[in-house]
Amino acid sequence: MNKQLKIGGMTCVACASGIERTLKKIKKVKKVEVSFATQTMQIEYDDDLKFKVIENAIKSLGFHIVKENEEEKDNSKLKLIISIIFTIPLLYIAMAHMLPNINLPYPDIINPNINKINFALIQLILTIPVIICGYKFYTVGFKLLFKGVPNMDSLVAIGTTASFVYSLYSVYKICTGNFDYIHNLYFESTATIITLVELGKYLESRSKNKTGNAIKALMNIAPKEGTVLRDGKEIKISIDDIVENDVVIVKAGDKIPVDGVIISGNASVDESMLTGESLPVEKKVNDNVVGGTINQSGYIKFRATKIGKDTVLSRIIELVKNAQNSKAPAQRLADIVSKYFTIVVLVLAIISFVAWFIATKEFTFSLTIFVSVLVIACPCALGLATPIAIMVSTGKGASLGILFKDATSLETLSKINTIVFDKTGTLTVGKPYLTDIIPIEISKDTLLSYIFSVEEKSEHPISKAIVNYSLENNAKKVEVNNFETLVGKGVSANINEGKISIGNLRLANENNVDTKDYEDIISKFQAEGKTVMFAILKEKLIGIIAIADIIKENSAKLIEKLENMGISTYMITGDNENTAKHIASQVGIKNIIANTLPEDKANKVKEIMDKNNKVAMVGDGINDSPALMSSDVGIAIGNGTDVAIESAGVILVKNDILDIYNAIRLSKKTMRVIKQNLFWAFGYNALGIPVAMGVLHIFGGPLLNPMIAALAMAFSSVSVVTNALRINSFKDNF
Repeated sequence: MNKQLKIGGMTCVACASGIERTLKKIKKVKKVEVSFATQTMQIEYDDDLKFKVIENAIKSLGFHIVKENEEEKDNSKLKLIISIIFTIPLLYIAMAHMLPNINLPYPDIINPNINKINFALIQLILTIPVIICGYKFYTVGFKLLFKGVPNMDSLVAIGTTASFVYSLYSVYKICTGNFDYIHNLYFESTATIITLVELGKYLESRSKNKTGNAIKALMNIAPKEGTVLRDGKEIKISIDDIVENDVVIVKAGDKIPVDGVIISGNASVDESMLTGESLPVEKKVNDNVVGGTINQSGYIKFRATKIGKDTVLSRIIELVKNAQNSKAPAQRLADIVSKYFTIVVLVLAIISFVAWFIATKEFTFSLTIFVSVLVIACPCALGLATPIAIMVSTGKGASLGILFKDATSLETLSKINTIVFDKTGTLTVGKPYLTDIIPIEISKDTLLSYIFSVEEKSEHPISKAIVNYSLENNAKKVEVNNFETLVGKGVSANINEGKISIGNLRLANENNVDTKDYEDIISKFQAEGKTVMFAILKEKLIGIIAIADIIKENSAKLIEKLENMGISTYMITGDNENTAKHIASQVGIKNIIANTLPEDKANKVKEIMDKNNKVAMVGDGINDSPALMSSDVGIAIGNGTDVAIESAGVILVKNDILDIYNAIRLSKKTMRVIKQNLFWAFGYNALGIPVAMGVLHIFGGPLLNPMIAALAMAFSSVSVVTNALRINSFKDNF
């Protein structure tokens, strides 16, 4: 059994780590990964293990499973407002009288020099509502502490409890007449720490919500209803009720509800929400349409081919979700540190307290050190450094038509130094085009008219190439009779001028046509990998036609950009050496692997990898799948087969080869942000904790106030999330 669940109540990365450790102890749980950034858990377990066991284990830690389509009630803003309302007057009462040379209004009823008991009791009364607002710190923090998996809540709970209990003891002493304890009240520290941590969590939560906007936007694309033809009538139904082979009707301005193939009409379709491509795409009969796209103009009927979770949009959403929930290799170090972080901090706080108490014999001073160490430590910044950047990056990639299957693919792509390209359908368009037409003793228009009229009767790909070229050049038709397909040779028919044949050299030889005078032209075309066809009228050569798979528009531009990035490029193809060299020279690739059988492509990729290269393989066909899987990271062109897409780590939805350059740039930017986040997260804790322990104070420096420590901790996580959000500024750079 493999499930993805949403977990409620997690407040830091140590929560995620604690859930992982607890569930891994359950027999029959095979694998568990919990992401604090996405608040989700991926768990794999034996079928005979009752799910209730897993659910109860999560509940025992103070967390819960959020049901599908259920929104968690978020009252963090209300609790923060209440905490601020009580903390501000508390700070004023506790500290206003200590401000030098500032005469602030200060009633006698709370003046510590006049009414010491009132001064203490009012602070206690103002602190209690703040503690109630922060009750989760105590219910979750202490529960996890006693279970041996403490989290950040545990640190806050211990620190604030220590300061509150000592302040409570001081109130008792003051009420019994020992007014020296008036200086040992820490209520303002308790309340301020809770309020600042709540503020940090609230800001962090708001920032994190922005990282999930890409998923929300994708989910909002899907329409709720569609119009179908049932029993000859047009009816509007829920998209969930549309079934395969339904005839769906889409009018101008409507969203296309599911995937399908157009059976009548034409339309101009806006696919930008899926591909990032701003220009609308013209659609006609037999073209595919994708659910979630918009019919800008026109009227179409199409047959539903994919519904529900099988639609392109649903698969894209699933891919992005999986990528955001996966862990990158760069996260391993942070995970290891986070796992033991809170325990180490707790030990350091105790050591600091004991050491300073032995050295100074001052309990209040040592308590200040103890609380400061606990509240400045922040495992969240470490835990968020990598996953939050992955979330933003995969979401941004999806909006640009670049899909990363998982975090590992994203990270690996940033490290590649070599890219191997399949030729057909990747560097080239993948279908035949008429590239050259040479008329002999007749005009070009006449030749085109003849071959167009005959080839229109054939369904062969080469015939379609000739027909498409003829239509683009406004060729005229002539009357055709007795059309015949000559298997393995070409086609023939009768026109008014006599019998005409169009085919290969074998057909020319059978018609006793002498091609010697044109050997140079024929050899040149063949060297360029073109298929040479001959037009013969009444056994006389009237034209030579060259057919070839043409280079994609941006192939040469991409190779130039990759070379400028220091990335080596290879082309792998089944073509002969001469043809391969010609194609490679057109796009600027210097490394060629020709005469390669489909089953050998993977071995060729491994040979390149064996030379200490980090290799990406780019392909679009079924025969590319083994090579895509063998490489360090596979890149599939979006219009490729499902098999190629399933085998790849990166998918280009737009079918624009230049997006390879964008994908690499995005991956490199993401890794830069991750490294910055990890540096600052490690650096913050490496510097902050020793300062909180009083290391500077030993040499006459300042002592860290617990409230300042709480403020620093609160904003460390926010800074990491904010830095990750910079990835959203990534733009195409062609």
